[in-house]
Amino acid sequence: MIPVSTGAPGLPKISLVILCLAMTLTGCGTGNGDGSGSNSSNGRSETSSSSAPDDGGERSTANSGTGARADRPQSRAAQCYVDAVNDETLDGLVGCFATGGVVVDVSRRIEGRNAIRGWAQSEVIGGTLRVIESEPRENGVRLLVHWAPAGSDGWRGYYTFKVSNGRITVADLQYA
Repeated sequence: MIPVSTGAPGLPKISLVILCLAMTLTGCGTGNGDGSGSNSSNGRSETSSSSAPDDGGERSTANSGTGARADRPQSRAAQCYVDAVNDETLDGLVGCFATGGVVVDVSRRIEGRNAIRGWAQSEVIGGTLRVIESEPRENGVRLLVHWAPAGSDGWRGYYTFKVSNGRITVADLQYA
């Protein structure tokens, strides 16, 4: 990394500022160094982009015990959902789902991206979602979460995500 305070030989300081700004705006150079593009400053998990994940790869945050540690789901698609909720990005949330994706919200079935968009806009965006535990499942992950809709203290629930080709095919949201 080039120190901004001293500049690099032959490279004016203003160019460094522009370069840093460009890298920040495009998401380059962000993250915690693990290649995931995530930051975990201030105890909150953040992703440099709320765009849909590029694969369904699992990330292990497991501790020794039956579940996984709280801060990160073990699925990029599930993390996409969590980040989009917390970043209040409707397009990002919808982009986490496969074209024929389904949300089961307790007993309601919401099918397809357009229906998911309407549901998320009226019931999800504006709330906060915190992952408490993450448990890998075949083709997905099950999360114990604290969900707090706007203006509410919230409650706990289990969110089970089924994932195919890096996108959520089913999000089953059940509350404790």
